[in-house]
Amino acid sequence: MNFFKKHKEIIFELIIIILIAIYSFSLAPKTLQNDTFYTVSIGDLIRENGIDNKDHFSWHEDLPYTYPHWLYDVIMSIIYNQGGWDAIYISVCVLTILLGFSIYKINKKIVKNQVISFAITIGSMYLLKDYITARAQLVTFILFIWVYYLIEKFIESPKKIHYAIGIILSSLLIANLHVAVWPFIFVLSLPYIAEYVISIFGDFIIYRKIEILYKKILLKISKKNKQKISEELEKIYASNEKIRQVREKEEPYKIKIVRNKNVKWLILVMLICVLTGFLTPLGTTPFTYLYKTMQGNTMQNINEHLPLTLIKNIPIMCTIIIFIAIITFTKVKIRLSDLFMIGGLTYLMFSSKRQSTMFILIGSVILNRMIWESIKIYKLSQIKGFFKEVIKNIVIVGFFILIVLCSFVKIQDKKNDEYINKKSYPVEAANWILENLDINNIKLFNEYNYGSYLLFRGIPVFIDSRADLYAPEFNGLDNDIFMDFINTSNISKYYGSTFEKYGITHVILYKDAKVSMLIDKADFEKYNKIYSDDNFVIYEVLNNK
Repeated sequence: MNFFKKHKEIIFELIIIILIAIYSFSLAPKTLQNDTFYTVSIGDLIRENGIDNKDHFSWHEDLPYTYPHWLYDVIMSIIYNQGGWDAIYISVCVLTILLGFSIYKINKKIVKNQVISFAITIGSMYLLKDYITARAQLVTFILFIWVYYLIEKFIESPKKIHYAIGIILSSLLIANLHVAVWPFIFVLSLPYIAEYVISIFGDFIIYRKIEILYKKILLKISKKNKQKISEELEKIYASNEKIRQVREKEEPYKIKIVRNKNVKWLILVMLICVLTGFLTPLGTTPFTYLYKTMQGNTMQNINEHLPLTLIKNIPIMCTIIIFIAIITFTKVKIRLSDLFMIGGLTYLMFSSKRQSTMFILIGSVILNRMIWESIKIYKLSQIKGFFKEVIKNIVIVGFFILIVLCSFVKIQDKKNDEYINKKSYPVEAANWILENLDINNIKLFNEYNYGSYLLFRGIPVFIDSRADLYAPEFNGLDNDIFMDFINTSNISKYYGSTFEKYGITHVILYKDAKVSMLIDKADFEKYNKIYSDDNFVIYEVLNNK
């Protein structure tokens, strides 16, 4: 019993770490996502031939490719070649656990509360579960949460140069691991810079600094009225002192505006981070990739890029309501930089639901800070003691039981999952193509969601989930291959026209695809069905042979 009392904090910390590891492991999916297939293939290609900025997997000729996450592709290639899909799955589990640990550790470091940080971590991991997969984003999630922490610590102590070095190295890693999200390094710094700029302008206006400067100049150059000018200055100084006393109490203010002079050093660090964009084999891609993506049609047609609909995402809606409730109905004051951060990330999330990940990651720390502040404001010292001694134990025990049960159910559910879902990916159909067709002399029309699997099997594709490759913003072609696929698959464009335009000789489709059903009912004379299984069908285009 004495041992437990003496080492209680360490025991609680160990229990929390074990629970986070178990829950994170249960969230790591076993079934692969379509991007993973091209990731391994491109990694193999880079290891063999280097980066030549050309595509080698589509049958379209002369398509340029930017290799936007080349370093991650290489790492996944090495992992796959060492241990196959088992090794890929293990890497996802390890990274997911590291993400859980990172969210908890950073929350605890910033807020200094064990229980709330643990609860926030579990909630954050639950909200992130749909984005946990073998993709570069899983690595950058970890890096971004640490970048946020490093920025917070650096503006507290800019003399501790290791924080700045950590930010710069993280920027370099992200620029090579996942270039599409590299600009978010700078997004994370903007709230602090904006608060600093506003505080400077605010001080100039509130304390009438321009007027003071003007009167000081008059005092030096004027030969008359010096006494009057001096008296006016004294009145301004007296007024400013009263204002300063009121502002220091902060009672009338809901938002805390802090003029942190260290932010100017953060601006310098961010300028250095800009230079890391040149330390890649991708040329100017880090500076142009996101802009080109936002200019094209892919943002409006890929599910994860579509705007967030709150009614379809109740957990996110509840999180926003909690933020609003704390700000509105409690005495908690929010830092202006935190308000800018939450407001900006909310806007980005509503613009593209994929950005909800950044809202969750960074918002976890801000929400944690606000919750703990409200506890400190409203709880008496006796209640705080009760919270520490009793509620903490109840929460830990409750979470232990709940998380173990939920994790057990999730682990049981995925125990029999296969790495490659044969309903989603044409495993048997690909085997048939390789055995019966000359893949170097056909032009195969396929669908977006399984194109990556086909190219992984060595079958040249019409399209795959590298959407940028097929968009004119990136490849410079007159044909918009991506939109031709979208319009063909949703029947807003006659599929026969697309097949003729590209000289399609063979077509592989989901059996329940709109195009497949139309071919079977209306156009069967123009197509020869040469393969069919429970999920996929292959046609030979008779008039394009």
